[in-house]
Amino acid sequence: MSIAMNSIISTAQALQGASGAGSGTAAIAQSASTAQPTPFGDLLTDAVGQVNQLENQAHAAVAGLMTGSGVDVHQAMIATQKASMAFELALAVRNKAVQAYQQVIGMQF
Repeated sequence: MSIAMNSIISTAQALQGASGAGSGTAAIAQSASTAQPTPFGDLLTDAVGQVNQLENQAHAAVAGLMTGSGVDVHQAMIATQKASMAFELALAVRNKAVQAYQQVIGMQF
């Protein structure tokens, strides 16, 4: 969950830097000169990969619980909740992106 949250936070920071919001243009110029910005598509791909990783961990924990291979119930529940929350967060981000896209398409120039 924290991995997915960190990816979403870095995505939001990249969006703030691209839109000019934040602590000012000096901070943006400094961050642009020190590191190359990560493309938005790569950030989303990484976030989806991390959600998939959490899902795989949850499936492994549940399988371990069902086979009795040393996985506790609380470990399996925590893994499934992490995967569920990460998926819900990714879904909310996707919904906001679709909503923003639809608003842009609906604009009249």
